[in-house]
Amino acid sequence: MLLENEWKNFLNDEIYKEYFIKLLKKVSLEYKSKTVFPNSENIFRAFNLVNPSEVKVVIIGQDPYHGLNQATGLAFSVCPKCNIPPSLKNIYKELVDDIGCKYPKNGDLTQWAKEGVLLINAVLTVEQGKANSHKDFGWQKFTDAVIKKLSDEKEHLVFILWGGPSQKKEFLIDTTKHCIIKSPHPSPLSAYRGFFHSKPFSRANEYLIKHKKKPVAWCLSVEQTLL
Repeated sequence: MLLENEWKNFLNDEIYKEYFIKLLKKVSLEYKSKTVFPNSENIFRAFNLVNPSEVKVVIIGQDPYHGLNQATGLAFSVCPKCNIPPSLKNIYKELVDDIGCKYPKNGDLTQWAKEGVLLINAVLTVEQGKANSHKDFGWQKFTDAVIKKLSDEKEHLVFILWGGPSQKKEFLIDTTKHCIIKSPHPSPLSAYRGFFHSKPFSRANEYLIKHKKKPVAWCLSVEQTLL
């Protein structure tokens, strides 16, 4: 459950702080005594699939799926053989409506990560069957630091904030040099209150192109594998 080198260097000030060392010890004990998701080797998978120098878009989720074998370490993503969760179904509906992609065959978002999308949950671990069970462990202090560091040290990123908890992170982001795209959460409880037709994917790409960055290839290929 380690960050790889470029992130280690990028977050050097953070990962040696006392709270983070205590957090990792606490999480390690949880894995030894309970069923915790994602698998421990995938805790930092969102980071290890896209280097900080490659990040173009940041999508902020809340905490991992707590069902058996759903969580993959990427926000909103599930394993290729898992049923697509309701929120992700709505994300896919908006993807089809917004930019005309074909509806993806599975819920694996690995391809987005490889396109420069950091799919980060505010809380990186969860106990099986207990949503938000690790929300007080200290993860949010770490992920807030990640968001602020990206905001401070990079330019012209797109931050996609779906739902109230993610939008509380807005204060960490310098809006004079980054784009924030906000809407209600894609959950069935709120998707019809403004998530649908919010066009996050085309708006993100318009911003990237405006600032001479390569747009994200949002359309997912039919055949995907979890690496």
